[in-house]
Amino acid sequence: MLSILFRRTGEPAMSMHISPYVKGALCLVILAAVLLAGCTSPSPQPAPATTAMATTPAPAAGTTGTPKPVYTASSGNLVVFTAASLSGASKTIGTSFTAANPGHNVAFNLDGTQALKTQIENGAYADVFISASNSYTTALQNEGYFVNGTVKKLTTNYVILILPASNPANITSMADLAKPGVKIAMEAKEVPAGTATLAVLANLANSTYDQAWKNATMKNVVTYETSEPAVATKVSLGEVDAGFVYQSTYSAAAPNTYKAITIAKKDNYLQTYTICILNESTNKDTAALFEDYMLSPAGQDILSQYGFTLL
Repeated sequence: MLSILFRRTGEPAMSMHISPYVKGALCLVILAAVLLAGCTSPSPQPAPATTAMATTPAPAAGTTGTPKPVYTASSGNLVVFTAASLSGASKTIGTSFTAANPGHNVAFNLDGTQALKTQIENGAYADVFISASNSYTTALQNEGYFVNGTVKKLTTNYVILILPASNPANITSMADLAKPGVKIAMEAKEVPAGTATLAVLANLANSTYDQAWKNATMKNVVTYETSEPAVATKVSLGEVDAGFVYQSTYSAAAPNTYKAITIAKKDNYLQTYTICILNESTNKDTAALFEDYMLSPAGQDILSQYGFTLL
């Protein structure tokens, strides 16, 4: 017999007898409640909100990390993709060209020649290309980027060794580059100045020192930069004890920025610069004026002032 115990507060529990019919009904109600509880699931809760994160795609394999520059065609603004070693001379060149050709301004995109080549191949706009490497000029010429007949020799440049003005490593000759603990900066081998530096070290090893000197010197290279001015910056900041740059970079620096050790011409590497006009240029007449100006006595004089070798 089913019974229910109940009490009032402070009173003993009392038993209440239920008839069989009521008991059966109660059992059915309880059974239904149990079945309903087992078959019903809680209402689904919304998934927690997620925050979308912007990601930067990794650069494609085989491309330079240099961003594609944003230059557009303009009748009054000539875009000149220029080897970074002309950084010192570029402002004077631009001002002088505009003075000689009023209404025509020059925008220089200064970078390592290897980076400029990649930017052009990736579709960046340029009117004129000034390269510090015949190999990159030839590659672009073979790919059809230049106006026929406009690829011309512009100037040349020698390699020089620069030191911080304080010369903390007390370097007095090229022999000292092989001493333990000396920190040297040079350009990556893909950079024209890097190619020139490797040739200089090989020449010195053959003519004056030996392979052991070259190997010890290379072990002291602590950084390979992607542009020639970047090496000069490392030296000027005292982050390295010595660096290989072009004569023009040393000549363009403020007085007492560096000490320098020259390299004999017989061991040096004469880097040849070229200038040419891009097929895609919409300012070919102005580009031709600029090329002629750079090859004229006025343009050559500016280059000479900044340490470049006259044609």
